Amino acid sequence: MLRFMPVGDSMTIGSAGEHTWRLRFWQHLCADDRTAYELVGPRTALHGDSHAYAEPEFPQAHLAGWGEGWQHMAPAIAEAVTAARADVLLVSLGLIDLGFYTDAEQTAQNTRRFVAEARRANPAVRMVLLPVIPNVRAETDAPFAAEVAHFNTLLAKAVADLDEPRSPLLLASVPESYDIQHDTYDGTHPNASGEHKLASAFADALHQAWGVGGGPYRAVQSDRRPNSLA
Repeated sequence: MLRFMPVGDSMTIGSAGEHTWRLRFWQHLCADDRTAYELVGPRTALHGDSHAYAEPEFPQAHLAGWGEGWQHMAPAIAEAVTAARADVLLVSLGLIDLGFYTDAEQTAQNTRRFVAEARRANPAVRMVLLPVIPNVRAETDAPFAAEVAHFNTLLAKAVADLDEPRSPLLLASVPESYDIQHDTYDGTHPNASGEHKLASAFADALHQAWGVGGGPYRAVQSDRRPNSLA
């Protein structure tokens, strides 16, 4: 049994009526019948404490929150990992930090604190970290775009510095085809297409590095559609 904990901000928690990339990732895992998997975490709701998932029949546990970033999750991750007995963390954070709280250097320090705290709870925990994904503010705000690019460089360095055999780290790759005009509904938050692409970023990293998931990402199309987002 592998226990995955999605950790993230508004792109991970999602809003009422959405599927979320967490569901897309779970559906991909379900195609692999050779291994038992579980999604774990202290929270289950969408944004606003709603449980109105477009497709509610999947494990909804996570550690994600609207407006939360590395600085919020670093002090919370040890308790969450311990309580859920998480084996693998799937982390998408950074945009909120850079947009409202910390610069790239400070955000990178919180990233390193997060890794240390996760390992304090489980010395063998594995982590897949996603860079800050394309977003509308970076398209129109050059200084912010520079901070995003700088942080993503620092994130790659942190992964290289902190990777160790007992508790390996992976840097996922945002698909080159990710386009905020096509894959988001507001320039930031993923629509159905974007959800698949974020799920594929984690799934492909896991398969390529650790053979998890039975193969490259396979999109499962749902018969249910979120409110005008798909």
